[in-house]
Amino acid sequence: MGNIHSVTKSLENLGEEITLIKNIKQTKDCKALILPGVGSFDPAMKNLKNTDLIAHINNWISSGKSFFGICLGLQLLFDSSDEGRIRGLGTLKGQIKKIPQIDGQRIPHIGWCKLDSTKKNTLLGDNDLNNWVYFVHSYHAVPEDPNIIAAQVNYGSEKLTAIIEKENLLACQFHPEKSGKTGEKILRRWLKKVH
Repeated sequence: MGNIHSVTKSLENLGEEITLIKNIKQTKDCKALILPGVGSFDPAMKNLKNTDLIAHINNWISSGKSFFGICLGLQLLFDSSDEGRIRGLGTLKGQIKKIPQIDGQRIPHIGWCKLDSTKKNTLLGDNDLNNWVYFVHSYHAVPEDPNIIAAQVNYGSEKLTAIIEKENLLACQFHPEKSGKTGEKILRRWLKKVH
């Protein structure tokens, strides 16, 4: 939903071969699965249901294969969202909550913010100085297990989940494909883990 073209172009520019999956048989030769997304929670879940991919995505992740969720692709991994009524994938326990409108911050959260690591993770290096990435969202992930949060971003007095990492599963709320050199570096680090 929404950002498939820009994600595809970013990965192709890094020399990767991309397959747009319309049915699970197409994943046979894939090394990794990416769930991108821009838009609303319920229509995206309906789209996954209509293409019969819900169980297959969860099976892919539980099998230990590499998975990367981007923006809405992160949010869909959770049980539910304040944005909709349909259940999410339930891969991760927790909820997607509306960003609270405090401290004069505008909703949606649109623009560049600096990532702050909460633990050692695949996407951010120990000595990285320039971790500014591009966000567009009105909802944020609140996992039951805070230990899966790999990076956060400050938005007013709130700390919003920016990166989730749990074993073979990586997901980011921001758009690496729209985050310039930092986004390219993040995608390269993920790809290095895949190969």
